[in-house]
Amino acid sequence: MLWIKALHIVFVASWFAGLFYLPRIYVNLAMVPAESVAERERLLLMARKLLRFTSILAVPALVLGLMLWGVYGIGKGPGNGWMHAKFLVVALALAYHHACAKLLRVFSAGGNTKSHVWYRWFNEAPVLLMLAAVVLVVVKPF
Repeated sequence: MLWIKALHIVFVASWFAGLFYLPRIYVNLAMVPAESVAERERLLLMARKLLRFTSILAVPALVLGLMLWGVYGIGKGPGNGWMHAKFLVVALALAYHHACAKLLRVFSAGGNTKSHVWYRWFNEAPVLLMLAAVVLVVVKPF
């Protein structure tokens, strides 16, 4: 079980690293002048590659987490309300990941209408999600 836990932590951290950085690329994309086609294309390529890699990393993170819960019983039983909250945090992280993919499609189509400031704020969400997940798992507040 300890190997599963260790790998789960590594894949979650790696997945979130992508979720931390991808919106930073969007900040830069939102700031690219219209005449800077090469810069825009380079940033789009970086964003596509990072989204693909981040999506791949999410799969083992989720599978290993479900194994810890389903096979090893972590978070099951009475007094484990924190696990229900963690499932909500994971669902929100998946929704954020999906939103990042949707935003990339908007950028690729040239339809972005949001400012770089909006993306700077959007970039803070995965930090809060990871903080919530770590606190729930370590502190187990309920």
